[in-house]
Amino acid sequence: MGMADEFKKGIFYSAIGKYSNVVIQLLVTAVLSRILTPAEYGVVAVVNVFLIFFQMLADFGIGPAIIQNKSLEKEEINSIFGFSLYLALFLGIVFMFLGQPISAFYNNVVYKPISMVLAICVFFYGILVVPQSMLLRDKKFSTVNMVTVLANIVSGIVSIVLAIKGFSYYSLIISNTAKAGLLFLVFYLKTNLKASLKIDKAPLKKIFSFSKNQFLFNFINYFSRNLDSLLIGRYFSASSLAFYDKAYQVSLYPNQILTNVISPVIQPIMSDYEKNLDKIKSVYLKITTILATIGLPLSVFLVFHSSDIILFLFGDQWGGSVVTFQILALSVWIQMILSSTGAIFQSANRTDLLLLSGVLSAVVTVTAIFIGIWAGKIEYVALMVIMAFAVNFIQTNYLLMYRLFQSNFSEIGKALVKPVIMAFIQIVFFLIIPRLPVSSFLNLIINGIVFVILFVIGLVITGQMKLVREVIKKK
Repeated sequence: MGMADEFKKGIFYSAIGKYSNVVIQLLVTAVLSRILTPAEYGVVAVVNVFLIFFQMLADFGIGPAIIQNKSLEKEEINSIFGFSLYLALFLGIVFMFLGQPISAFYNNVVYKPISMVLAICVFFYGILVVPQSMLLRDKKFSTVNMVTVLANIVSGIVSIVLAIKGFSYYSLIISNTAKAGLLFLVFYLKTNLKASLKIDKAPLKKIFSFSKNQFLFNFINYFSRNLDSLLIGRYFSASSLAFYDKAYQVSLYPNQILTNVISPVIQPIMSDYEKNLDKIKSVYLKITTILATIGLPLSVFLVFHSSDIILFLFGDQWGGSVVTFQILALSVWIQMILSSTGAIFQSANRTDLLLLSGVLSAVVTVTAIFIGIWAGKIEYVALMVIMAFAVNFIQTNYLLMYRLFQSNFSEIGKALVKPVIMAFIQIVFFLIIPRLPVSSFLNLIINGIVFVILFVIGLVITGQMKLVREVIKKK
């Protein structure tokens, strides 16, 4: 099977999985947002920051390293699986006792019992890393995505039932734990792995160089991407954090719908072309062109219709998220393109450059977040965050184009010119047309149709319709 066919197959199953999961997530969130209060969501948003951190620790860069290293034998992977089992158990125990310092930091005792429940979640997320990576390494995209859809359905049902029964924020916490457990169980059964309880250092040494840089990047990236939530929860209020978190999550939906369909497929396929940098560059530029063509006009639409989107999805009690989402929507296209860059560094086996990019991104983002927190409003934090995204877009593409591909910015510039024209068409139209005096839902339907029409017109005017035909024809 050729590279284009592998991409088509991988993206097809990834699209089914991601789109299904986004629909499930939207439906579940729409229901829960009308049952749970912003303050209850704020409690979960705080603890999720720490949960993500421990998930990152449990991965330890092992997942991408297994995908990249094709020489690992089954016995060696079993040994790595055994190591991940011990690591997950250790991290789960640590998380059990983490509730005390979290409660002290946020002055809220609810985090003590919550940490006990989520310790189980940490353990399951830790031990599913190797089985999931094995499935991706073998390009079994259909299995990974269909199982993930099933787990999200189960998690959604559990969370809604528990919320109706009055379990408050525990409805979200328990459902997440159930999801992690189900994912591990099915992935484990599908891979036939057997954890070696006697750890062999040799396999770990084989992946250490790659996984070390990957882990350090994840570690640095975690703090730069989650510091805003940590500090808002500490210095503002649980409700402010909930409003910010909800806006930020909605701004990530385009990534989940588009970029996250492509990114998981890139490394498993492109790792076969590790030495062919011209091939990797051409794929990156094509992906950038596609994402910019969709992302730039979409960012314009989201900015102009932020109020309708938030109020329709979550209800009137979430009006405090509207302005923050409007600001973050400006960076949607940048986030989409940046989300694919990590897999490009990985495919070229240059996690050293990935780490450097992460360090530079962290410096910029952390500085921006502190300025936003000092300014005293979640809207200012959002504004500084999108400025950080813009700077990081430049430095990441510098490392890719100049350091990795020995090229320059002109190729990236060419990829963005036509998408910018398409976005400008959207801006002009939505500036002229006023908001209709109808419900948020009807406004979204009407303007959504208008967006699609303008998008097609933009494709024709700029000649990007040719790009659509190339994608369809697997070129």
